[in-house]
Amino acid sequence: MSASNPKTMTIRRPGNAIRSPEGVATAPFWVEMLLEGSADGENTAMRAALDPGTITRWHTHPMGQLLYVLSGHGLAQNEGGPIEALRAGDAVWFAPGERHWHGAADDSPFSYISVQPTENGIVVEWLQPVEGQS
Repeated sequence: MSASNPKTMTIRRPGNAIRSPEGVATAPFWVEMLLEGSADGENTAMRAALDPGTITRWHTHPMGQLLYVLSGHGLAQNEGGPIEALRAGDAVWFAPGERHWHGAADDSPFSYISVQPTENGIVVEWLQPVEGQS
């Protein structure tokens, strides 16, 4: 990836969503890239929409992740912590390297915006599936 953050004001209109890569969640979900930084410290940002019961695998972000809930009922957990309920307006910070997962509750779709800085060209490391979840 050789993209960098725009150097001037840039507007991205909705409607450019693609399906997530296979193997990052229990089912593919819609992803709309908002920023695609690749240089150290540049942000990537995306809007995601998950169907009920779809959750990500365990994963980490080298420089952390901010997740802002747009709609629906979601769930999130960090390694060793309780499963937390998420609702519209909630903001969740995952620290650099913190193992976690997030996704939609069984009874609701779930959408969010996530922002994660790049380090050495990496914004996420996908790990194993979550045991005992969808």
